[in-house]
Amino acid sequence: MKKRTIIAMCMGGVAMMMAAQTPDILPFQNPALSFEERADDLLSRLTLEEKASLMIETSPAIPRLGIPEWRWWSEALHGIARNGTATVYPITMQLASTFDDGLIEEIFTAVSDEGRAKNMVAKRAGNLQNDRGVSYWTPNINIFRDPRWGRGHETYGEDPYLTGRMGTAVVRGLQGPDSTKYRKAYACAKHFAVHSGPEGKRHTFNVNNLSERDLRETYLPAFKTLVQDADVREVMCAYQRYNDRPCCGSNELLQRILRDEWGYKGLVVSDCGAISDFLPGKHGTSADSPAAAADAVRTGTDLECGWEYRHIPTAVKRGDLSEADIDRSLRRLLIGRMELGDFDPDSIVPWTAIPMTVVASLPHKMLALEAARKGIVLLQNNGILPLAKGVKVALIGPAATDSVAMWGNYNGIPTHTVTLYEALNNRLGANLYYAKGTDYVKALEGKDADIDMKRVMDADVVVFCGGITPALEGEELNDVKDIPGFYLGDRTSIELPAVQRDMIYRLHDMGKKVVMVNNSGSAVALTPESTVCDAIIQGWYGGELGGEALAEVIFGEVNPSGKLPVTFYRSTNDLPDFEDYSMRGRTYRYFDGRPLYPFGHGLSYTTFAIGEPSYKDGKVTVEVANTGDRAGEEVVQIYVKRDDDIDGPHKSLRAFERVSLLPGEKKQLSIDFPRNRFEGWDEDTHTMRVVPGTYQLMAGSSSADLKSITVKIN
Repeated sequence: MKKRTIIAMCMGGVAMMMAAQTPDILPFQNPALSFEERADDLLSRLTLEEKASLMIETSPAIPRLGIPEWRWWSEALHGIARNGTATVYPITMQLASTFDDGLIEEIFTAVSDEGRAKNMVAKRAGNLQNDRGVSYWTPNINIFRDPRWGRGHETYGEDPYLTGRMGTAVVRGLQGPDSTKYRKAYACAKHFAVHSGPEGKRHTFNVNNLSERDLRETYLPAFKTLVQDADVREVMCAYQRYNDRPCCGSNELLQRILRDEWGYKGLVVSDCGAISDFLPGKHGTSADSPAAAADAVRTGTDLECGWEYRHIPTAVKRGDLSEADIDRSLRRLLIGRMELGDFDPDSIVPWTAIPMTVVASLPHKMLALEAARKGIVLLQNNGILPLAKGVKVALIGPAATDSVAMWGNYNGIPTHTVTLYEALNNRLGANLYYAKGTDYVKALEGKDADIDMKRVMDADVVVFCGGITPALEGEELNDVKDIPGFYLGDRTSIELPAVQRDMIYRLHDMGKKVVMVNNSGSAVALTPESTVCDAIIQGWYGGELGGEALAEVIFGEVNPSGKLPVTFYRSTNDLPDFEDYSMRGRTYRYFDGRPLYPFGHGLSYTTFAIGEPSYKDGKVTVEVANTGDRAGEEVVQIYVKRDDDIDGPHKSLRAFERVSLLPGEKKQLSIDFPRNRFEGWDEDTHTMRVVPGTYQLMAGSSSADLKSITVKIN
């Protein structure tokens, strides 16, 4: 970081020298001036039509002023996406399961390295199309309030604090250090706000009658954290309405909360097609396209991904919109492009020197492997794992060879994907037997359905690798309509598909020991499976080396340490109405039942003991010991609850720390815990604040395994 800062400072000096030697350049072209000064000068030179064109995601070149074309939309959910070869990291739910924000920042630093290298190749080739820019519309920090939402695996789970902390790491990794003049990339906090399904109704859905408490305590904190602590440069407004107004036309969200209350100075971008949703037939809040464009710009949506901002000149001419409104938004966009180095020579923008050799490089692949290792969650184990060397394994199930599912969604293309089958075959050779046996949601016929029962009976253990895929849970999957349990990208049932459940029972009834590997992006109700399987591993969508990481865990080469960022419920019947955005009965914070596997849960091949916490001078002190016989990592989790807050959450995560311990080793952790970690909703003042009183402060290995003390906060 220090080296890059020095380079940037030197380049700034070069820029000033260049400007002094080139008196004919226009002020907006002068790198020695501030970005604000340059943007103001450029604004004064643009026509109304040109201004409108620069407020659309695909911004054309303006040759008369030497302005190059620009693309705002690129994706980097878990690696550079939709732009050819790239390192494919585990899906974000698995990244969240690491509870390691330091690792996440390192990963997204690598992601932005690959993005910058690819961007320079595209620029030099004159092929700057979508997904080849350096403005990345990630992270998705919506709260995964309900496991039926198909896009939940793009998020960082159900908890506001965990989401904010992981999102901050993503932003810092992508945008680069604050000490440099030019930003390495732009990150985008999306989708603002109160957005988590249903997919099939997102263009018409209205979130109404949501309590102010749920808004402020659950749906907004991660966004506030990324705005105020991570300095995220972009915020994306969501498709649906909130309190009868489209989110991209909501003065309450975009002006009163985001800009006035939180002090946000960056860009607001629309989700793609969201402004068209203002029109009759969808939200119906704007009479026609010029009115829709005017409504969005006036309320603070600076950039459209879509088509309606082409009508901005008409909106101005008929009085729906002022040119001052346009200038306010466009000024932010121009500053953004300048901050990313778009208007300046590559020679003075240090990030342009990153070579293509970083793309899919070995160090980046090792980061992907490390994330997969740390994000695998051992849900249960009766002692069968880890497997011994020389064991005979029968591997059954559709996910064992499904490399494409491992890539998740919004993905790049890896140079090679290691499936579980490949990883086990590398270790076992002739001692491995594989048969697909069943598809994800339907029975198979023919060769794929054949299982050599003699080989299965001869095996010491059966590993069943199944679950669901991004082709079944995902964004607006309009062709997924007639599949039981799935609809338009969402899930109507969280149970494992019946054909897989039947196969597991069949294997169990043969008298075999069964280890289940569940690959999914969200929680699956594995209640029946938990009674017949000897061990269950949550494998998520593990990225290009997910199969290798799974094999390492299965054979004990790696000690599992992942923790669940969501609640695994026992059944779909545990869930409230999907379209009800109230948090009552949802997530570990408000669920009154007994989950199958609680938030924060995850087993190890060793055992840990976490002592009673203490609190003094803004620090939580707690002892953690490895009481087992092998080295391992534990995630110590700290929760709070206000005693007199009857209507509040049962508990809320407010700190965590991952710690490595040798057998028999003890460590005394001192975890920063400032007073604002006790913040919650105050019904009397209708604000988020620290209410004086007594609190339960809890420490443990999961949301269901905690030791509590009472602390008084003045």
